[in-house]
Amino acid sequence: MRKGGDDPRHGDIIPNPMKRLLSKLERRFGRFAIHNLAAYLVALNGFVFVLALARPAFIDALVFDPERVRRGEIWRVITFVFIPPSFSPIWIIFTLYFAWLCGMALESVWGAFRFNLFYLLGMLGTMAAAFILGQSMSSFYLNTSIFLAFATLFPNYEILIFFILPVKAKWLGFLTFLTLAVSFGDGNTATRLAIGVAMANYLLFCHRPLWDAFRHGVARTGRDSRMRRFQAPPREYRTCKICGKSDADPQVDMRVCTCAKCGEPTSYCLEHARNH
Repeated sequence: MRKGGDDPRHGDIIPNPMKRLLSKLERRFGRFAIHNLAAYLVALNGFVFVLALARPAFIDALVFDPERVRRGEIWRVITFVFIPPSFSPIWIIFTLYFAWLCGMALESVWGAFRFNLFYLLGMLGTMAAAFILGQSMSSFYLNTSIFLAFATLFPNYEILIFFILPVKAKWLGFLTFLTLAVSFGDGNTATRLAIGVAMANYLLFCHRPLWDAFRHGVARTGRDSRMRRFQAPPREYRTCKICGKSDADPQVDMRVCTCAKCGEPTSYCLEHARNH
């Protein structure tokens, strides 16, 4: 993966009222924030992946199931985020590395407390949706919202697809948005609620940079339009009536003849202007 020339610290990441609230919360609870949270999550995902290879049934003990939580299996409110996004030996390294990259990048911009809060709100939203519907839910859309936040703050970061093809994060972000929109339209109630909760959390933290990007894009389009409108007209080159040489060639010296023989202004190269 390669990094482009982004500076994700453009403008305020969180609107002022929310920013003030989070500043107060951070002053009071910031000492409890887990630094390098993404690294711990990735390590636990990798550990669960290895255990699942030996005992696949082990995953069932980690899934968030509202009914089992009510029966006292409280650990499920946390362990469901330890389930890896893929059980393919080929993809697990890529997916875990990418999850670590996105999480650490967000923490570097937001700080440990705000990234912790972003993740915690995503977890709580997922659990609330599961309790409302009375069925289990995974952390898939929570992890998707982390990537969307990364693509929003680092739009020009180049990701090597299959470790070969460089694609900017913003284009993968657009593709992810499109996929979520299709899933929301075609999915059942559980899918729609899970997507809605994850996107609400994403917009809470990222709607300001989204607005800034839109505003800068509109301003740039207007500026380019004005520049085209006031652009000087293209230069018209003169061509010799006899030999066809043009002053598009800087070595050709052109003259315009207005004598009675020509009858009207006629262009000639210097040689034919003297001898015509």
